[in-house]
Amino acid sequence: MSEDLSYETRREILDAALVHVPFEGWTRKSLLGAIETLKLPKGSDELYFPGGPSELIKFWSEEGDRAALEKISAKGLGNMRIRDKITECVWIRLNEMRGHEQSARRAVSRLALPDMAGQGPQQIWASADMIWRAIGDTSTDGNYYSKRTVLSGVIGSSILSWLADDSDDKTKARAFLEARIENVMQFETAKFKFRKQRENWPDPAELMGKLRYGRRRRRRR
Repeated sequence: MSEDLSYETRREILDAALVHVPFEGWTRKSLLGAIETLKLPKGSDELYFPGGPSELIKFWSEEGDRAALEKISAKGLGNMRIRDKITECVWIRLNEMRGHEQSARRAVSRLALPDMAGQGPQQIWASADMIWRAIGDTSTDGNYYSKRTVLSGVIGSSILSWLADDSDDKTKARAFLEARIENVMQFETAKFKFRKQRENWPDPAELMGKLRYGRRRRRRR
């Protein structure tokens, strides 16, 4: 079986499963329902998704990242400020869930259970990494991790806000996202200023040394 055929079949299974998930959740029943809908041979669920429903959720997240990256690349963010680029990229990624809000809610609930507790953060981290790379981030030091950690927090809370907003244009969710990005940028600015100010601070060890040994008693004659 070629990799292309395998991917296409996995994609078809995912699309078919998304019809069942709003009612059955991200369960083996939904996966088997998709196999039956597509009239695939018995055992195809284990062949294409050996990890079961958890692998199906992960594949859906990866497909969302892939589609979002294509749209981000096509859109072209030009000379926009970093905060505006990030906001737009996160918004594009969130909107990949449009039409599948109930499936997304089911995914959030399923990923909160103990047996999948680590998968949710990993998926959000992958989305954050995709966004930073999409806007040209090339950091390899500690900033690589801090940027993705902070953005993961923004994405995680914004998903919940997006799902809670039932309006067509998601006005409240957009406002929430922009506010979160603004808060992060203010914090990063304050942190940068603090680091710059600290460069001019005296060395604590040196200062303590002066306080301890700097003043010596005059010898009596």
